[in-house]
Amino acid sequence: MKRTSAGPRSLAKGDFETLAEFRYLLRQFGAFSAGAAREAGLTAQQHQVLLAIKGFPGREQVTIGELAERLSLKHHSVVGLVDRLMRRGLIARRHDEADRRKVRIVLTPQADELLLGLTLAHRDELRRLAPMLQGLLRRLQESGRTQ
Repeated sequence: MKRTSAGPRSLAKGDFETLAEFRYLLRQFGAFSAGAAREAGLTAQQHQVLLAIKGFPGREQVTIGELAERLSLKHHSVVGLVDRLMRRGLIARRHDEADRRKVRIVLTPQADELLLGLTLAHRDELRRLAPMLQGLLRRLQESGRTQ
């Protein structure tokens, strides 16, 4: 196990409680997200692919390699996800204008519409969880100052 800070080797019970609560809230959000994706007819990973494309910094088209990095998946796993989403008409492959050897993945209008509904629901859920997350982050900062 790698330690990232040179600090004391003991923690208060509250530190463990804060981390446990944070992990609990993350699991709650993950369960909400998976359920919302399922209701929309997607797997959680398919939803993550669509979101990674739409939310890519500076552009709305990505390479398979960029998707693999964003999703922390192997290249071949992303190819499989992309193929399945293409068969559903949710994404398309486009040759790069500047370098025809490169292929970019883009969303279709159908995916944009589907993703909009999912993102609005996720934003609402994050707003619901925000006060709890902010409280946990404050507790974490405060515990760091007292040690």
